[in-house]
Amino acid sequence: MDVFRALAICGGAARRPALARLGIDDAALRRAVRAGVLQPVRGLYALPTAAPDQVALLQHRQLLTCSSAAPFYGLWCVNSAGPLHVHHRRGEAFGGQAGHYGLLLEPHPYRPVAALGDVLIHALRCLPFAEALVMVESAVGRGDMTLGFLRDRLPGKRNGRARQVLDWVDRGAESLLETLARTYFRQAGISVESQVYIEGVGYVDLLLEGTLVVELDGRHHGEWVQVKKDQRRDNVSVVRGYSVLRYYYDDVVHHPARMLAEVLAVLGRTPGPV
Repeated sequence: MDVFRALAICGGAARRPALARLGIDDAALRRAVRAGVLQPVRGLYALPTAAPDQVALLQHRQLLTCSSAAPFYGLWCVNSAGPLHVHHRRGEAFGGQAGHYGLLLEPHPYRPVAALGDVLIHALRCLPFAEALVMVESAVGRGDMTLGFLRDRLPGKRNGRARQVLDWVDRGAESLLETLARTYFRQAGISVESQVYIEGVGYVDLLLEGTLVVELDGRHHGEWVQVKKDQRRDNVSVVRGYSVLRYYYDDVVHHPARMLAEVLAVLGRTPGPV
């Protein structure tokens, strides 16, 4: 394998140990530098097209972690904005970054990213409840992580809040909206079933107290054909004796209290509209 290919596998930039794991020796690196590979600092090599953010991580010997590593692992993430979450062995952070320290596992062999287990543990200790919950549930739901693994590595009182998040993790959700809505309803004492099949309708996202269908739509602007299909499903549900409420991303993520108030009103538990 040549250096250019190895650097591409590493995402465009890498330190010498990562390249060595791919079979690249010092002589090959010297030739690559003469051929146009950049060497921002000693021991760090980068393609001219390498992302500056990745080069900066490697220069500072940092790893992406917590919510900033969610895209790399394909995890659900409520808030992709905000500060960059990074790990450094001394917890060092620069320019508004959110610093983390402490690794239990070996990081990714070729990318400056903490291992999935450490990413989730950092998230559980750092993020608000909802943001940590969706990250963990997406990993657990697809079988990449177990609750037991995380619980065993979050002992003592200082990790009590993190373990409380794990108490609400469930399987079967098809989106972060379903995870959040289901949790908010259960926290309010409402009986919730996920992905329930209704004859003539198909599978509905949530069924509350056996009578109220809640459908969740992550689109900001639905296509007209799909809108009509959804309305027909809602109509059939009502004909079969169910009440139906439909909520979108903004409702679930940004206005959960208003959503919950409407659900409680339909179930006859007050409160009314917020």
